Amino acid sequence: MTTTTLTGERADILEALGKARYFLRHTAQGLTDEQARTRSTVSELTVGGLIKHVAGTELQWRRFIVEGPGVMELNEAKFQEWADNFKLLETDTLADVLARYAEVAAETDALVASVDLDATQPLPEAPWFEPGVRWSARRVFAHIVAETAQHAGHADIIRESIDGQKSMG
Repeated sequence: MTTTTLTGERADILEALGKARYFLRHTAQGLTDEQARTRSTVSELTVGGLIKHVAGTELQWRRFIVEGPGVMELNEAKFQEWADNFKLLETDTLADVLARYAEVAAETDALVASVDLDATQPLPEAPWFEPGVRWSARRVFAHIVAETAQHAGHADIIRESIDGQKSMG
């Protein structure tokens, strides 16, 4: 088996993704399923729900790169599934959500290594996207990094409110 070491831009993307993912996963370290479901702020967000959401969002953006904007459509039938991706449901365990996130991350990392970073797709029609805009794979990966880092910060605040643990500091 031959292993290729990525350099340059692809290595930078993977490093940024890895750091953001590490901080998000770190917020869940040592939590029980009950704690991972805890709403410790006025927000509906929980540590487990955020990890589940980030995994689902990363998967969706990865599919967008490969399959196009149709995978981003949010209709009434898909809305409940989307809303449930923010929650660690009673049928979910933190361990399962973390394992799924690791699978999604590995698949995304493989795409970073292989996809044409200049390949573009049109963004889906939605009020939050400018009409007619296309995003390159590179731009999508930057968005995934930003989304992961933002939610790692949210999770850190929630975790600190549960038991005082902080990711940094």
